[in-house]
Amino acid sequence: MPSSKPLMTASSGPIPDSVESALRTLETESGGINALAAALRGPLGATFAKVVDLIRNAKGRVIVTGLGKSGHMGRKIAATLASTGTPAFFVHAAEAGHGDLGMITTDDVIMALSWSGEQPEMKNLVNYSARFAIPMIAVTSNASSSLGQAADLVIELPKAREACPHNLAPTTSTLMQAAIGDAIAIALLEGRGFTALEFAHFHPGGKLGAMLKFVRDYMRTGAEIPVKPEGTKMSEAVVEMSAKGLGCVCIVNAAGEAVGIITDGDLRRHMRPDLLTVTVDEIMTKQPKSVPPSMLATEMIEVLNTRKITTLLVTEAGKVVGIVHLHDLLRAGVA
Repeated sequence: MPSSKPLMTASSGPIPDSVESALRTLETESGGINALAAALRGPLGATFAKVVDLIRNAKGRVIVTGLGKSGHMGRKIAATLASTGTPAFFVHAAEAGHGDLGMITTDDVIMALSWSGEQPEMKNLVNYSARFAIPMIAVTSNASSSLGQAADLVIELPKAREACPHNLAPTTSTLMQAAIGDAIAIALLEGRGFTALEFAHFHPGGKLGAMLKFVRDYMRTGAEIPVKPEGTKMSEAVVEMSAKGLGCVCIVNAAGEAVGIITDGDLRRHMRPDLLTVTVDEIMTKQPKSVPPSMLATEMIEVLNTRKITTLLVTEAGKVVGIVHLHDLLRAGVA
């Protein structure tokens, strides 16, 4: 029940009723997640491990099914499994009896979601599973239900109060279903040593796809690289910086290896009357940070953020092959 005493903020007085409602919802739902974590530390843990082993050893795919809100969560779980390297797709429980059972093979594993475990629409799937000896995992709050009794393994979710004040609208329960699905997917991912490079194969689009590309996909090359050899006068280096528009110039030795970098910041720090007449060797920052072209973009961004810089040299076998600027990453939607 709502508290009779209004919550207070540190500076603006009472919290609005809508915010109080939101906080109650989050507290209630977090209670469900905490109960699920406690169950996994207890008897549910052994069953969970068996479920992960069953899916990992299956020759086929994970067929996730459900109805209503459980069906929506099932679609999400199937998508998460598929995107993390476990082949999976969703079959609507009601549509299964109208031809979709043909999608399911004897090499597959069925994961059926039902909070009550008593939906009659599940009957066709349950019978199909039994007839062809297709392993079934039930995700339900009632292991004694018809679905629970028919399943080979039962992930019995703790009974928890819904966030709805009438304890009716599926809220906490669906969050717990999504959470256990995530837990299964990540356990499978970690168990097989699924790497970021493999993850990239399933996520070529959007910002996530952009972050899973490589440095070579974003670096400027050839004539676009601002570069000057050792011994160059600063007047020439400044012209090169201005022409290439990246706010820096790379200094290389006779072998084409990066030995230094001069940035706008270096110019400000070394501002003096004879600045343009001295050589780059006196002004450059030696041993500049560089990354290989094979590095993931997400790792490159971490380097930029950690060092608080906007430009990175790209080197291969010590030689400069490209340069990446933060503005390029922003335009590409990576940073």
